[in-house]
Amino acid sequence: MNHVTDEQSAEVGASRRYGVSFTVSEHSARHLRRILRTYLASWHLMPVADAAELALTELIANVVRHVPGRRCSVLILRTDKGVRVEVADACPQLPKAGSAGPLDDGGRGLALVEAVSDRWGVSPGPGRDGKTVWFECR
Repeated sequence: MNHVTDEQSAEVGASRRYGVSFTVSEHSARHLRRILRTYLASWHLMPVADAAELALTELIANVVRHVPGRRCSVLILRTDKGVRVEVADACPQLPKAGSAGPLDDGGRGLALVEAVSDRWGVSPGPGRDGKTVWFECR
């Protein structure tokens, strides 16, 4: 079952967060980019849209490629200085940035996230329950 949250802020008609939990596929990043761009436009944050969309695409690709069952939660948060995007899943294996060799097909996604975002990181879930990979664009 998919689950969406949308919390209204003190500003009339403005939302400060969007969250969704669902099973992703190869085509999910396209839909999530549209949602992200819609929120960034409403928050007047279009200067970070391209970077945030690329970083989100990479995080979703990692879920599709590495998470059994492809289930995750995506949270888009309006911060005082920009946007924070979190992708959480139940897979306890932490991602490794920059572990790709020159002939490898993958392994460069987090290097791209680092290159296009202002900050990023990984937070292990409670106990051994998954992780959250996040980035911020200001």
